[in-house]
Amino acid sequence: MSYDAALADYEKFEFTAGPWTRPVYRKGSGPAVIIIHEIPGLHPLVLRFADHVAAAGMTVFCPSLFGTPGRPVSRGYAAASMFNAVCIRREFNVWSTERSSPIVAWLRALARQVHAECGGKGVGAVGMCFTGGFALAMMTEPSVVAPVLSQPSMPAATGSKKRAAGIDVSRKEIACAKARMEAEDLTMLALRYKSDVLVPDARFNMLKCEFGDRVELIELGDEDAAPAQIPPHSVLALHLMPTGPSKAVEDRVIQFFKARTGA
Repeated sequence: MSYDAALADYEKFEFTAGPWTRPVYRKGSGPAVIIIHEIPGLHPLVLRFADHVAAAGMTVFCPSLFGTPGRPVSRGYAAASMFNAVCIRREFNVWSTERSSPIVAWLRALARQVHAECGGKGVGAVGMCFTGGFALAMMTEPSVVAPVLSQPSMPAATGSKKRAAGIDVSRKEIACAKARMEAEDLTMLALRYKSDVLVPDARFNMLKCEFGDRVELIELGDEDAAPAQIPPHSVLALHLMPTGPSKAVEDRVIQFFKARTGA
């Protein structure tokens, strides 16, 4: 089955850096924002968020890292995509704390290229769920100026207090991000539903401890989530409501991207 209809308004290109080549879907004009999809893949509700960012005057770049681009979410598809990413794909780090995934190097290279193409003050980046920490790790690339961590769920917060309070970003990358935030007067956003067991309190407490006033922590209640196949988790996609607090969070993210990138 083809899922091209969801991507009909996007221009597709292949981007290669290091050992990896991945398709990237582009839309809009203005400064660049890289939108890194959640499990199970680049599904239509991630693209809905990308559409909103593009409509606000920015160029969105949506890489497809796993899954089938444009395919809607289902339980079976999500389970298969998670198995593939966790058990087969070597470009992702799932279990270890204080280590980013190898694919982040590819994302940094993409940020360099799209900033050169699109201009502006820099590049925005958002990671979601499985990729939530990627936007923070990308800050070792100087062009990345607006990181958003949406429901950062890795490492899996099971069996260890260290994993619950950790994130899939190395100490060196965290130190670089902190230094850049102070030197360049930058900030980041972190988003979650308060009840989300995949993003425990300890992880958000760690971000506040590490980054202080440089991180804006945004938390939603279950009542703010759109009905979906899973409990409240996907802030900018699956559980986004057209009005109310969750829509206000989307508006805040878009405003953050505009201000930091110069859109």
